Amino acid sequence: MPEEIIRTLSADGVRYGYRVLPYDRSGGAVPRTEPTLILGGALQGMFGWPQMDDHLGPATDVVTADLPGMGGADPLPPGPSADLLRRAVLGIADDLGAPRLNVFGFSYGTAIAFGFAQHHPERVARLALGGVPVHIDTAQVACWERARRQLAAGDREGFAATAADALMCLDPERPVYRRELARRYVRRSFLHALTHSPHAADSLHRALADRPDFTGGLTGVPALVFAGEHDTVTSPARQREFAATIEGSRFLTVGESDHWVVLERAEEVASLVTGFFTGREPVAPTARATGAVVLPRQAAAPAGRT
Repeated sequence: MPEEIIRTLSADGVRYGYRVLPYDRSGGAVPRTEPTLILGGALQGMFGWPQMDDHLGPATDVVTADLPGMGGADPLPPGPSADLLRRAVLGIADDLGAPRLNVFGFSYGTAIAFGFAQHHPERVARLALGGVPVHIDTAQVACWERARRQLAAGDREGFAATAADALMCLDPERPVYRRELARRYVRRSFLHALTHSPHAADSLHRALADRPDFTGGLTGVPALVFAGEHDTVTSPARQREFAATIEGSRFLTVGESDHWVVLERAEEVASLVTGFFTGREPVAPTARATGAVVLPRQAAAPAGRT
């Protein structure tokens, strides 16, 4: 398999980078789909998606990124960041020389992916969105405010515990596969980022304070939206309402998982997204999950910025 390539770009003087795991074109082999860009949560950078490399690598070029404010990239400048992040994604597409990309956004990355598809639908072949934080209730807001205070006070361990728990379903009556393993991993990831990234704290502040805009709908881009059946950040019902604003989208829930479905059901999610991007009809990974449903666009669907 070809070695990965790492490129550095800039947008408005803000340095950022991306990584490509090229498809093996030896012997005249041709990729089965367009290059696929993966955009993760606030602290998920370019090296955090090995399961996607394994599943997508045999089908196409796999692209991951440290966008502005993430990983080894420069911090975000003050003020709104959505436009800068969209232009950073466009810069990756242009630098790749790719007329169109498949785009997979998870959690915080869904807002970037969705916004890019809205503004540049001609550059998106297919769009997959998982764990879309389209609605944050008052209990979640209070929890995140507590986490922000802990971070501001220098209590990194307290912040990591509070933030990890806020993103997970801890109800023992609701089964979540690998719950404790995922919980420990998320806590360690937060602590590692805060220790090793000079602007991780600022990035987290921005991610916790921002209210991403999911209004406006989308047409002309094949889309898949999926949620963990016990997602407590935004319920599957709310995420389905959002999916209904995307014309012809598919929506499904993944059983025995919560917001961190990409960790708890990593292999199943990687297979699901790879199948969608390579033309297979999406099928829920377990019998407990709700299968894919084609959703007509609802012009006044109650989804958006909350």
